[in-house]
Amino acid sequence: MGSVLSTILSYVFGTMSSLPFDLLSDGAGTSSSSSKDYGSIENHKYDVFISFRGSETRNSFVDHLHSHLVRKGIFTFKDDKQLQKGEAISPQLLQAIRRSRVCIIVFSRDYASSTWCLDEMAAIDESRKKLKQVVFPVFYDVDPSHVRKQNGVYENAFVLHTKQFGNNSDKVAQWRTTMTHLAGSAGWDVRNRPEFGLIEEMTDSIIEKLGHSFSGSADDLIGIQPHIEALESLLKQRPEHDGCRVLGIWGMDGIGKTTLATVLYDRISYQFDACCFVENVSKFYENGGAIAVQKQILCRTIEEKNIDTYSPPKISQIMRNRLRKIKLLIVLDNVEQIEQLEELDIKPKFLHTKSRIIAITRDKHILQAYGADEVFEAKLMTDEDAYKLLCRKAFKSDYASSGFAELIPEVLIYAQRLPLAVRVLGSFLFSRNARQWSLILDKIEKNPPNKIMKVLHVSFEELEQDEKEIFLHVACFFNGERKDYVSRILNVCGLNPDIDIPLLVEKSLITIRNDEIHMHEMLCKLGKQIVQEQHPDEPKSWSRMWLYRDFHHAMITNSEAIKAKTIILNKKEDVSKFNKLRAEDLSKMEKLEVLILYHTNFSGKPICLSDSLRYVLWNGYPFMSLPSNFQPHHLEELNMPDSSIEQLWIGTQHLPNLKRMDLSNSKNLKMTPCFEGVLNLERLDLSGCINLSQVDSSIGLLTKLVFLSLQNCRNLVNLDFGNAATLWSLKVLCLSDCTKLENTPDFSGLSILQYLDMD
Repeated sequence: MGSVLSTILSYVFGTMSSLPFDLLSDGAGTSSSSSKDYGSIENHKYDVFISFRGSETRNSFVDHLHSHLVRKGIFTFKDDKQLQKGEAISPQLLQAIRRSRVCIIVFSRDYASSTWCLDEMAAIDESRKKLKQVVFPVFYDVDPSHVRKQNGVYENAFVLHTKQFGNNSDKVAQWRTTMTHLAGSAGWDVRNRPEFGLIEEMTDSIIEKLGHSFSGSADDLIGIQPHIEALESLLKQRPEHDGCRVLGIWGMDGIGKTTLATVLYDRISYQFDACCFVENVSKFYENGGAIAVQKQILCRTIEEKNIDTYSPPKISQIMRNRLRKIKLLIVLDNVEQIEQLEELDIKPKFLHTKSRIIAITRDKHILQAYGADEVFEAKLMTDEDAYKLLCRKAFKSDYASSGFAELIPEVLIYAQRLPLAVRVLGSFLFSRNARQWSLILDKIEKNPPNKIMKVLHVSFEELEQDEKEIFLHVACFFNGERKDYVSRILNVCGLNPDIDIPLLVEKSLITIRNDEIHMHEMLCKLGKQIVQEQHPDEPKSWSRMWLYRDFHHAMITNSEAIKAKTIILNKKEDVSKFNKLRAEDLSKMEKLEVLILYHTNFSGKPICLSDSLRYVLWNGYPFMSLPSNFQPHHLEELNMPDSSIEQLWIGTQHLPNLKRMDLSNSKNLKMTPCFEGVLNLERLDLSGCINLSQVDSSIGLLTKLVFLSLQNCRNLVNLDFGNAATLWSLKVLCLSDCTKLENTPDFSGLSILQYLDMD
């Protein structure tokens, strides 16, 4: 929590500059903002450039104007650099002027005294003439006529400039001419007007001039600028590709894919001859198949009026013949299957070269199979943006109200930077006091909001059965665990992680970072909710258990069977506050396949364990041996480090699938079991078994054994592999710190041994 809080605080006391964006075209021509000539639009980077005298307006009017424009989704350049006297305008600033669609000059009382401001004004006017930009003058605490005529408060400034530039009077004269012209344009006089209302009016005029609309709540458009910039860059034509481009937007549910696409659509749609945004492709398919989506596209692009009377072949013919002649923008939202794209009969190679298709999905494979030119991954919000969105929703401000400082990080940690979660929680917490916040946080920790879970649940329902099983395993047990470890257990369970883990990545349900599997906390909560939903108060009926309190409750509940197939308990959980369990109750777990326990407290002796077990990790197993009737023929791993075992089993135990055995640091173990029934064993760890004195000679029969450690077995005297030793696969043999070891076998038969430690 500390790192999140420090990040938030650094943001609160820091500053945020607006981020740029590029329009689609990379042509070098110019055009007015209303042009639809896609190939000749200037490569803009900003919607608005603000020129102002910093000392007078930076922290008042200009800051308020800038904030309001940004909140409306208007990408705005405001230079926050404190310039030194005489410093020239940088090339970067000149470029920002040229690449803005609208320029606002805030004439304040001291504006004319700054030669830097006057040079900036001249650069704006030059750009206006060449690039047909729109320039709005704003008169802040100054009479517009004084600006136009350079008298009043502006007269002294120009007298000083005339003296300073005596040998360059043309420069001052040009400033005067430019100022007279720009100050005579239609603009706004700030004097004696409510600032907020004026800024609203200015914003509306700017939106009208920009020529594109803004949909959705502006309060939600936080941190969206860099993503829009990236998307627009991906939509640009490339020299090696002169045809219609297909862009895919991919990411988990609730991450804001549709919001991104909507803003992008609103910003660029005016540049095309016809546009269509199909909001929910999957729903149209469900109700009417591909033809239903085709009708939507034709109705919205070429305004075909009799479309309902046409046959499917006729519609396909129109799609091929009519759409290729116009510059189209088509957005297909919520695509769930590749067929939903292929059956539309919209082939990019047959469309206008300036057309663009944008497909939105949670499944990356769909985009790859369709042949998308670019795939953009929608990512989680930054901590700063999540903080700001939460404050917008909860406090209707960019900052938290007094008394909520300690609660904000708790909400953000819960939401894990997922826009849907931040938005829903912020709206729910609006107008509630700090005490109510605490109560609500406690409640949602146990019962996540339905608005969030309902959206995420759709992703789960679309999975195949094996994919669902792996999803639930990761959600309940394996978030943040190493991929190879998780895959090992999933393989033991009869699943196919090599195929299904990549599929879950493609479907935006998990990510792989540093060879670890990660799942968003909201998806983890969804998975656990799915496991619990049919029997929320009866852990014994769940398919999985991950908390000791639930395991304890199920074990002490009468004599009813426990239905769980997988029990993996958190090793960090404090179990000391719970009463001891009866060992005989372990027999309740008849269907158990995977069991991972850590130092649990039991009384008595186990009567039996589930013969269905495939994987066991029981750290601190408290009994002297395994139950005599334990016959887990499917068991692949038996890991009992730090156990109280004295003798694992007596005689021969037939475990044909057992591949790994770990009894390390079992200080009571005196002799190993007979290995004749575990001939497929590949790894055996007996390190730290300080009282082990005898290793059964049948160990020499383990032809598949790759790893054997007897490190620190201080009482081991003899190591005998038997007369018919066949340890042909052994690569690693650790015998270090076996201080009493006197007799060792002949190692010459270990033909592929790579590592031998006897120090």
